[in-house]
Parts: sequence; structure tokens; C-alpha cells
Amino acid sequence: MEQLRVHSPSLEGNLQGNDAVRDVYVYLPPGYQSSGKRYPVLYFLHGYAVTADVYVEDVLDIPAATDSAMGGDAQDFIIVMPDAFTRFGGSFYSNSPTIGDWESWIAKDLVSYIDGRYRTLAARESRGLSGHSMGGYGTLRIGMKYPEVFGALYSMSAGALVNRVPDREAVKQQWQRMTPDLQSVARNSANGMQAQASAWAPNPQNPPWYFDLPFDQAGNAMPFSAERWIANALLVTADQNVPALKSFSGLMLDVGNEDGLEDANTRFAAALERLGVEHRYEIYAGNHGNRVGQRFVENVLPFFAEKLTTQ
Repeated sequence: MEQLRVHSPSLEGNLQGNDAVRDVYVYLPPGYQSSGKRYPVLYFLHGYAVTADVYVEDVLDIPAATDSAMGGDAQDFIIVMPDAFTRFGGSFYSNSPTIGDWESWIAKDLVSYIDGRYRTLAARESRGLSGHSMGGYGTLRIGMKYPEVFGALYSMSAGALVNRVPDREAVKQQWQRMTPDLQSVARNSANGMQAQASAWAPNPQNPPWYFDLPFDQAGNAMPFSAERWIANALLVTADQNVPALKSFSGLMLDVGNEDGLEDANTRFAAALERLGVEHRYEIYAGNHGNRVGQRFVENVLPFFAEKLTTQ
């Protein structure tokens, strides 16, 4: 497993001060050093409130679990996991002046870097995108925007699929906890509302936060902020991206039956059905995190072994 530090032009100058040089973890399959052949690439997007290394070492247990699933007659591929932790716990793989352009970082900067450094099959048919939770959202979001880059998608327990806006009381409590001293925000003090506002309701004219919440400090509704929040729900954007969704060689969604995101994922799968988008959807026995590593080996890797081309 290689750990790299990769510079992203797309993240430069973000108002939140997130580092434009990112940790990237790269798994090379058994035989990579000696084979001389080119490999498909799977990009995996981690979830909210943790860094990529937590998924590499604990959640997915790469490379140990992956080594056991590859080699022999199995199709091998390179696996790439970029870190997307921001000041408030996660980028939601979105694009805003506040956090930076994370969509372009993944689909352009990173893909170009990986294709230049490793022996990849540099074509969409040999490039897959997957992720869990926030990363499941990012998988669908980036996949819909860049269907010319990725040929197959697998979303695990995706969040932020429906157009829920935080209510007045929740936002009021948020304002009471916020401090203008951003330096007091510790690395582990992830805050979902602030992270989503940074991604979906940026406001360069509102320092030091550079985002808007759906209600101001007096409790007054901020309709424009709420509208932007809703506009980033994937149930809204799916209707706008039907050709992209129909272009993939495979589109898979899954979620646990004890996961609070089951209803939202079921609604998204129903929307795909209504739009005539071919896909697979599985509800399995489990919660939001207890089977992610197991399903990565038993479901995600075989899915891409089938869907990604090797030449």
C-alpha cells in the first residue's frame, strides 16, 4: 500500500483553508511489480468525519483483505483512496469556493495523476467509482457529472439523497455552538451541518464561516440557502442526469436494513426505476457500518471485476 501526497490545483485558494496537498492511498495488486501489464482502477471515496487512513486500516482493512480477494483467476485492479477530510469533517465531494472543487480534484486532477504514475488502463470502461456514506453520495454525484471518466458505480449506504433541510431549532442550536475563532475547531470536531453548508450554501461574503445556514441567528428563514441545500440532494439531480445514469456498464446501490439511510436509498432506487435507469439495489442485514469491510470484499470487488474491462 503506497501513501502519497498529491497536489490538487482544483483545491487551491479555498476560503476554508483546506490543504490543497492531499493524502492518497494506492493499493497495487499482487504481481503489479513483475507483470508489466496495465490494470483497471477503482477509486473509493471514504465516509464523513474520518480520514482516509481509517478506511484503509480499519473499515476496509486494505491491503490484507484485498490481497485475499485478488490474484489467481480473479481480476486484479488498482485501488485508489483520496483523503477528503475538511475543517468540518468532510467535503461531501462537492464544489464550492468555501471548501474547494472536490469534484474536479477527484475526476480530473487525481485521475490524471494516477494515470501518469501507474500502469493503468486509462479509459472510462476500465475505471470505477465507489464509496461509503458521504462517499456513496460522492460516488453518485461525481459519477453523474463525469460519466466520461467513470464507467461503473457502486454506492454503499449513501447519505444526502433526499432534500431534507435542517429545522429552525437545530439551526438555532448550531448558531449557539459556533465560534468565529476557526482555529478553535479541532481536527476531530466534525460538524455535519457546517460541512454541508460549506459544500452546498457557500457565501464568500460571510466571513469567517463563508457559508449560509437555512436560518439566520435570529431564527429568520434564509430561503436562498435552503433552496441551494435542496438542489444538492441526489433525488433532485437524478432527473437532470438521466443520460449519464444510463451510460454506466453497472450501477449498484446497497444499504443495511438497520441503517437510518434505508428509506432514502430506497426512494432513490425507486427514482432510478421511474427514470428507466438500469441498476441493482440490495438491502442487506446490517447497520450503517458493521458490514462495510465484508461487503467491500464480497460484493464491491466482484462487481467491478465483472464491470471493468481489462483491455
